[in-house]
Amino acid sequence: MKNSVQLIGHVGQEPEIKNLDGGKKLAYFTLATNEVYYRENGDKVEKTEWHRVTAWDKIADIIERFVTKGKEIGIEGKLTHRNYDDKDGNKRYITEVIANEILLISK
Repeated sequence: MKNSVQLIGHVGQEPEIKNLDGGKKLAYFTLATNEVYYRENGDKVEKTEWHRVTAWDKIADIIERFVTKGKEIGIEGKLTHRNYDDKDGNKRYITEVIANEILLISK
């Protein structure tokens, strides 16, 4: 099996773009995906999941030029986990999607 994630959702905030040494570009943003279902008694349940998305180079260029808060997009990528120590020495854990394809859906 391959580590592959496909998501369609709305961008949660303006993407953060960083230009790194050597001409590399990095983009970070959050993506909200929504699920709607009905309980047996007919009550409607809406659930939103938030995903941290990271993109590099060409995909980051597209995000910088065309992606804004609220825009509906599709992404394909891989799920990754990493950790780091914050400024207070606490261990922090991050799960993110590294995007390698993007689909611009809404205008």
